[in-house]
Amino acid sequence: MHIAFNAFFLGEETTGSGQYMHHLLHALAQLDKGHEYFLYSGKKPGFAREPDFASPLQILYTPFPRRFENLNKLWFEQIAFPLACRRASVHLAHVPYFASPILPTVPTVVTIHDLIPLLLPAYRSSVFVQLYTHMVAAAARRATRIITDSQCSKNDIVRYLRVPSERVHVIYLAADPACQPVRDENVLAAVRHKYGLPDEYVLYLGGFDQRKNVPMLLKAYAQVAKILGAGTPYLVVAGRLPAMDTRLFPNPRRVAHELGIERKVIFTGWVAEEDKPALYSGALIFVFLSIYEGFGLMPLEAMSCGTPVLVSRAASLPEVVGKGGWMVDPMDLDEVTEGIRTLLCDPALRQELAQNALAQARQFDWGKTAEQTFAVYELAVQKPIAQRQICEFD
Repeated sequence: MHIAFNAFFLGEETTGSGQYMHHLLHALAQLDKGHEYFLYSGKKPGFAREPDFASPLQILYTPFPRRFENLNKLWFEQIAFPLACRRASVHLAHVPYFASPILPTVPTVVTIHDLIPLLLPAYRSSVFVQLYTHMVAAAARRATRIITDSQCSKNDIVRYLRVPSERVHVIYLAADPACQPVRDENVLAAVRHKYGLPDEYVLYLGGFDQRKNVPMLLKAYAQVAKILGAGTPYLVVAGRLPAMDTRLFPNPRRVAHELGIERKVIFTGWVAEEDKPALYSGALIFVFLSIYEGFGLMPLEAMSCGTPVLVSRAASLPEVVGKGGWMVDPMDLDEVTEGIRTLLCDPALRQELAQNALAQARQFDWGKTAEQTFAVYELAVQKPIAQRQICEFD
């Protein structure tokens, strides 16, 4: 089978779409060497050498000057990529993020990780984003098949995009295979030294946009610090901080200062991928209070490293965490506070959760993800579904 990939995010492994495509392509390449993958992009990729799991990346022409990034991306997604698929006579196209062509030229599979712009108004503030979201939602209805990361996201897609349930396939992601428990004290000490960390700490790693709910974590930690006193382990907040303090991206430094806990919170900034396993492994607990996730990769990474996790009882996170962690209402300050306090004060419970986390994490594997994805490819090619088959309900 000849399969074309929209490779716009290839090499951008700091993005969710970039990570997904990187791991999926490598896993697909291990399944069957008889299939050929064609990579197309509208820009130069973010890697130093061509990947060895597909045909050489082809950069497609867009008519706009480089500074018009949005228009170039839109032209690539809606014009250049589907035309390239038709000219190459590929059997199938896969768009690994929410931007399939509104006029597909070959059977098309699109991966929709979540519907954040549709579900959360704060994420569609500009007119361009609103128009773009409306267009890609209409395009998704014309895709032959839709892949999504969780049952939660599938329910959202069926409801808000009005797509028949049988066209939407839940295929779970997996953690980076490098995410394994780190036991070597020298490695752990080196990472602590690099980021200025204490021997014991509570960890958050992720983004800082509104839905990540980081201010709630800081408020709960402030309450825990009042209860436990001077011996409270430090809170480590890892990830690239927002450039500006806005409603959509509240600056956690400001919140920590207002709560009077700035001396107990360490902001590491960006963390290198190779340091993440040791960062997770060295934490007493990992806390993730997001109010909406299409999957929840960070908690799964932490669990893969054998770290006890405390996460939101919201959206897809219960599917991912299962019995591998402690779940709380992310909007209930008292419940979050009690969860953190309990885990910090009960080493036996942390050990039990660490074992549960490892067992739960083993259920997710990129090889399994690739097998299930290719099965969807075969369905799309063998049994394409008419574009007009769209649910009539709202």
